[in-house]
Amino acid sequence: MVVSVLLLGSAASVGVVHAQPGSATVEHLEPSSPTLTMLSVHSPSMDRTIDVQVLTPEVKKGPRPTLYMLSGIGEEDPSNSMWLRKGGAAEFFRDKNVNVVLPLAGPGSFYADWQKDDPKLGRYQWETFLTQELPPLIDEQFDGNGRNGIAGLSMGAQSAMMLASRNPALYSAVAAYSGCFASAELAGQGSMRGIVSAFGGDANNMFGGPLDPDWAAHDVLVNAEGLRGKSIYVSVGTGLPGRYEKFETAKDWDIVLVGGAIEVGANYCTHRLDDRLRQLSIPATFDFETVGTHSWAYWVDQLPKSWPTLSAGLGL
Repeated sequence: MVVSVLLLGSAASVGVVHAQPGSATVEHLEPSSPTLTMLSVHSPSMDRTIDVQVLTPEVKKGPRPTLYMLSGIGEEDPSNSMWLRKGGAAEFFRDKNVNVVLPLAGPGSFYADWQKDDPKLGRYQWETFLTQELPPLIDEQFDGNGRNGIAGLSMGAQSAMMLASRNPALYSAVAAYSGCFASAELAGQGSMRGIVSAFGGDANNMFGGPLDPDWAAHDVLVNAEGLRGKSIYVSVGTGLPGRYEKFETAKDWDIVLVGGAIEVGANYCTHRLDDRLRQLSIPATFDFETVGTHSWAYWVDQLPKSWPTLSAGLGL
């Protein structure tokens, strides 16, 4: 989700967090279906249990790569990923020899390691969890081969690109649907602060004050060199209504107007990423759709469109 307002946040900060990556442990493992498993994983860095859903293929063919898929601003249902409820992921990946990891992440987290615990949102050390603690467990429990990709939509799109650029040795493929990718400059930072504030958090606890270098350290445009050598797919609409929009009620109009405005911002952001990768001569596949608002129906369409790029990077 892209927010166009600048909110600096004012909640009081609490103790500085020093992430302590260690050996995460599976506290509970429960198959929900032949292809879906719920994991409860203790994260040393966050000192709490994190629920993660894992899709595996219906027909398993030896060791396989893993794709981590990030949702948007937060999971509405903390027990079931939106990629399953709205994105059609279970059906799409059923016949594909890949593990798909769906972390049930905290709202407004940007899937990042925060500098400090937040009084409202708690301890966020998602980068450590996703890049250091969780992958060895996934490979061990689900016959992973050590090859990883990451994809995300909206806030998760920015987060996927951040994680890929900051951890270039871990990921060989990345996809981003309807995201923004700048955090160092005023507009990008303002958008991120607005998202965190919408959940009652203080973004100063995430990357510090407005001039803190941690904002630039998470800026995909600044750190785009970290994407070199990866299989990259990026998509966005224009904000114009298309085949999935309805205009039957006032609520329909509100959804179209808000989703359209957000996608206009994401379109601008995506063009900037395209320009930056071209400047660095980093190959990537961009899909600039002629219509489309910031909504699940269009992201469902993008999943199969992005799969050839992702699967190539995953070695399938």
